[in-house]
Amino acid sequence: MGNRSLTLATAAKVRRILYVAYPLLPVSDESCGGAEQMLSVLEAEIADRGNLTTIAACKGSRARGVVFSTGRETTETDQFETRNREHEERILSLLRETRGSQPAFDLVHDKSGSFWRRAAEIEVPVLATLHLPRHFYPNHAFDRVPQNLYFNCVSETQRQTFADVANVIATIPNGIGVKRFPFVSEKQDYLLWMGRICEEKGTHLAIEVAKRTGLPLVLTGQVYPFSYHQRYYNEKVRPHLGGDDPAICFLETPTLATKLELLTKARALLVPSLVDETSSLVAMEAMACGTPVIALRRGAIPEVVVEGVTGLICENAQEMAEAVGRVSELNPFACRAHVEDHHSASRMADHYEKLYDQVLALHTAQLQKAA
Repeated sequence: MGNRSLTLATAAKVRRILYVAYPLLPVSDESCGGAEQMLSVLEAEIADRGNLTTIAACKGSRARGVVFSTGRETTETDQFETRNREHEERILSLLRETRGSQPAFDLVHDKSGSFWRRAAEIEVPVLATLHLPRHFYPNHAFDRVPQNLYFNCVSETQRQTFADVANVIATIPNGIGVKRFPFVSEKQDYLLWMGRICEEKGTHLAIEVAKRTGLPLVLTGQVYPFSYHQRYYNEKVRPHLGGDDPAICFLETPTLATKLELLTKARALLVPSLVDETSSLVAMEAMACGTPVIALRRGAIPEVVVEGVTGLICENAQEMAEAVGRVSELNPFACRAHVEDHHSASRMADHYEKLYDQVLALHTAQLQKAA
């Protein structure tokens, strides 16, 4: 793994954490997916506090600590299962090679959405962050939870749906590196949608809102390599691009600089998700820039967006279009302050450090009981 000096000389303890990423796409500060972004921010925070961190991810990933490459980035359509098997087997091999009286890792933090199902095959404890709505997981995925596996949710709304699952021991809201997002109080006359291009994220509803208001719309993000995502893009999004009534454009995988420029200047960020969101990193990012959010009332959105303060929460596309005319009443400074107080990366990392210690203590107690 290599030795790395502590960045915090007074650190009370050093935790050795292996983070497991989603297998298809690289992890960096320019990742499109929310789970990848959150992993990038959390790993940097935890590493900067003097802990030893490794991210298991595909080639091209970046980390403050070490990157353990599990294979190449996948762009071929519908290759998730093949790539995920390769990803998981390489991680298991790494853990087997480094186990012993002094294993290389104290804990595995799974952010991939699926590696935790292999927890029974390894000795160290596994903490799995559940990023997705409950119904996105296989029906029997939680029937047998091994003793070394623990879960946390990212919102209280989400946690309620996992009330019957063993070893769900915490709720930790997602956070962002607030200082990376510049604050701008003066906005321009365009709307912004940002994320994965797929039906569940409601890209077509953002287009409907733009057409109802007549305002230009900038779509940014990525079409993932799944055939049903690509069909959705070709049928529901692509036909509306171009023209000027209103102007609708798509910027695929923008650089971080472009993303920040768009977030700071938009009149509002649209979040028209059709599924119960467990969180919303992009809403946090927009609010940090002083940009209000107009969102559908789905899942944990009311835990992230403060109605009438940092955004407006609606029931349908028509209400979202009507809300566009009212966002100028919201105070950009209140948007920024809310994120600083409730959704900072440092706050999130504080909670995860405590949770890591809780997991390690529980695992030690189980080993002692079994001895």
